[in-house]
Amino acid sequence: MTGRVGKGRSRWRPPRRSRASVGRKTGPRTRAGKAKVARNARRHGLSLPVLADPALAPEVAALARAIAGDGAGAARRAAAARIAEAQVDLVRVRRLRTELMAAVLAGREPITRLARIDRYERRAFSRRKFAIRAFADVEADPLPP
Repeated sequence: MTGRVGKGRSRWRPPRRSRASVGRKTGPRTRAGKAKVARNARRHGLSLPVLADPALAPEVAALARAIAGDGAGAARRAAAARIAEAQVDLVRVRRLRTELMAAVLAGREPITRLARIDRYERRAFSRRKFAIRAFADVEADPLPP
């Protein structure tokens, strides 16, 4: 009768098997597991923010200026900067994925390394999507007279 509302039950509960598996699906819990995940991110170079890389900062600034437009206010420029950061991050992840794919096809890397990159791409894509929504919500600042 687990999982059903019946006599003596006030609410529905999932079966014990489902409840037990939930705890196993939350990522690494031990200190060693968390350290391993952090090393993966550092090895790919994707854990650093885009603006921490001096080579990418000018690219982000130029893209943000193009997105915001001339005469944009501070709020619009800030929203454009978030879009630009996410876009440059997405390009960086995709570039790494392309290089890694070539290495996999050449037999120098196992295909499992390629699957690990997807998480970074999904995160960058999601950040860009929400940044675009926030940018659209910012009212266009009127140009000064």
